[in-house]
This record gives sequence, structure tokens and C-alpha cells, in this order.
Amino acid sequence: MTYVEGFLVPVPTANREAYEKHAESCQPYFQKHGVKRVVEAWGDDVPDGKLNDLKKAVALEEDETVVIAWFEYPDRAARDAANAGMRSDTEMAEVGGKNAPFDGKRMIIGGFDSIVEVGSPAPGSYIDGFVVPVPEANKEAYRAMAAKAAPIFQEYGANRVVEAWGDDTQDGQVTDYHRATLKEPGEKVVYSWVEWPDKATRDEAWAKIMQDERMKPDGDMPMDGKRMMWGGFAPLVDETL
Repeated sequence: MTYVEGFLVPVPTANREAYEKHAESCQPYFQKHGVKRVVEAWGDDVPDGKLNDLKKAVALEEDETVVIAWFEYPDRAARDAANAGMRSDTEMAEVGGKNAPFDGKRMIIGGFDSIVEVGSPAPGSYIDGFVVPVPEANKEAYRAMAAKAAPIFQEYGANRVVEAWGDDTQDGQVTDYHRATLKEPGEKVVYSWVEWPDKATRDEAWAKIMQDERMKPDGDMPMDGKRMMWGGFAPLVDETL
């Protein structure tokens, strides 16, 4: 199953076009180092949360927008090799250096191993992105819940559903997945997304999903929903390399 390098990035709203061009310019370097798919999506419907949210996760400032992005690899070994190659690639360093149109110090990065993966990638998808802390002891219960829900999302029009379990989520200097989710001892971070044909399909689907009796959990919820962060994102870049 897919190994995911998941990102959250704060970008000045005025830099949207520059960010998209920057992301496109990096594709040859990502391909050279073994990335199989790159997705970048612009915050479009990212709500405020009571405890935390995707904007607080990156310490979003006024006139900034949060971007969700990820790389897909066949396994962690391929991801680790890619990261090592990128760190030593002088051309890549020049492209992604101080002239990048975002604040890299507040970018969150982590490695995640997929535990549920249904459907096929659909270029240009509207993305629902989620980040949630889950007790490590509840991994199987969470996987079972997600596996039960994924076909229902597909029934209502989703192209693909991926749930990925925190495998390499390191502490950051300014922010990270641990602080963003208010992670507690014994918890892991899950990074997941749903790919929709467009926003209209997504909006119509959610209205039905929330009323679907099949979405009710079998017993207690395996995670703290109060600390789940989510949002809707419009496509910027979607490249299979």
C-alpha cells in the first residue's frame, strides 16, 4: 500500500500563483528522486475549530492560506531514499531555498503508512483533508471504522479514500503534527483525505453522508473527534510522475 509524505503549508494568499508555479517547477526533481505522485491543494473551505484546526496547525497569519499537499511512494524505503537524495541535490536546494513563496519554518511534514486505501487517483480532484490523533491501542478499531466508511464515500461520488497512520512524525521547531493535534502520550497521528470529482459533488455528498445510518460507529469512537482537524481544498497541482 502507499506510503505518504504529508504536508501542511502556510502560504501568503497573494502568492497563490507563485506557489503553484513553484510547485510545478519542482516536479522534475521529485520525479528524479522517486516520488510517484504529487498533490497540492489550496485551502477553500477550512473552518475554525474550538480546540484546534488546520489553520492553527501552521500558525496561519492574516492574509495567508493553508495548503495541503502530499507525496506518494510505494513504501517507506523509497521515501527515505528520496529524502536523502533531495537533501543532497544542489539543484533542488536552489529551487526550494529562501526564494520559495511560503514560510518553510511553519511547514509541517510527516511520514504516514496507509491503512485504508480504496479507489483510484483522480487528477484535479477537490480534496477533503483530515488530521486526527488516535490512541495507538485503537489502531485496528480506527482502521475498521475507516474501512467501513470508505465504500459509503465512494457510493456518494468519492473517487478515492486514503487513511494513513503516523509512522515518522517528528517534532518541529515552530509547529508539527504533535502540537497541531494536541497529541497525548500513547497516541499516533492519522493523515487522511477524500478525493472528489468537484466541490459540488463533495457538498452534496456530505449532506447525505451525515444522514446515513451506516456511518454510525459500532460502539465507542476510537479517537477524540474534538481534536480532529479538517477542511476542503481546491486543486492546484496533481502529477503522477
